[in-house]
Amino acid sequence: MKIKISKPDLLSLVAKTQNIVERRSTMPVLINILLDAQKDKLKVFATNLEVSLTDEAPAEILTAGRVAVNAKNLFDIVKELPDGEMLLTKQDNNWLKITQGTSVFNIVGISPDEYPVFPTHAKQESMQIDAKVLADMIGKTIYSVSNDDTRYHLNGVYFEKRLSGASGSSLLMVATDGHRLSLINREGIGASASVPEGVIIPRKGLVEIYKLLENVEGKFGMAIEGPQLIVTHKNTVLMIRLIEGKYPNYRQLIPQNLSEHVKVNREALLASLRRVSLLSNQKSKGVTLSFSNGRLEITSNNPELGDAKEELEIDYKGTGLKIGFNAKYIMDVLTSIEDEDIAMDLKDQLSPGVMRPNADKDYTCVIMPMRI
Repeated sequence: MKIKISKPDLLSLVAKTQNIVERRSTMPVLINILLDAQKDKLKVFATNLEVSLTDEAPAEILTAGRVAVNAKNLFDIVKELPDGEMLLTKQDNNWLKITQGTSVFNIVGISPDEYPVFPTHAKQESMQIDAKVLADMIGKTIYSVSNDDTRYHLNGVYFEKRLSGASGSSLLMVATDGHRLSLINREGIGASASVPEGVIIPRKGLVEIYKLLENVEGKFGMAIEGPQLIVTHKNTVLMIRLIEGKYPNYRQLIPQNLSEHVKVNREALLASLRRVSLLSNQKSKGVTLSFSNGRLEITSNNPELGDAKEELEIDYKGTGLKIGFNAKYIMDVLTSIEDEDIAMDLKDQLSPGVMRPNADKDYTCVIMPMRI
């Protein structure tokens, strides 16, 4: 393999692989990426066996071929070299030689035949989804994904597409770790391509989708093919192995007929929680919310650190309620919302509370209380 390629093109390719390759892996081969030079393109392949990525960039192919090299080493070298054309040459011992001007680097490589067989996919019809819509949905649910490996089916976000009357289709995403739940539904997404029954997308895959989409304008393609999710944008293809298992009936986890209704300024509540939680138990982050007519008192107490109290003006005309929550759970919700005001619906100190943006009833967050 011998090719010429510009620094920006090569850097863009290799940068996309950095969070996919395993830095510490039981399979050492997975710290590498595969470079494949064919015709007038350089293709890159990266996988951790759960998330796989392929992308390509234009290059002058002097000799076609393949080589697998350490992803981080290649990225660090290319990043530090000045802009301009680079010459990449595969040596007989599978090392990769990078030449630019007077700079010469030789990176230890491995035989491309040792690289895992890359997953394939059929170019079937894809859902066309607005990138900003899905990126926003991921941001509003991913923080509720469970980290408990013994509940593997909760280690991802449940994703479902369904028909919704005249508006076409809606997308629904749900995440829960047993202590909190986040659910978002977006209408009018379009009706092209069908999706089977809901699927569970792993957290690592969602992070990569988010990174791919956060700077994308317009639509991208998404399809379910057997046990994997295929995400495509221009030349970039992400293949994500879906989590097997049955997701719990999330609708049963959303409490109904809550009697206490509160409206509060989002930024004011977030700022107060950040301050008061500094003196809470550093593991549980427990704070007490005491609601009275037009007033919210937030308190924390940690015998080793001290205690804190703040008061906020709120829109509340109930009979009064005192309830404990993990402050981080509430702050995660508040950080994911852009609205000026949020609505909180509560019942008693033992029942879960519901939080929503005041102007968006399709985003629902449920938080279990703590003993106080």
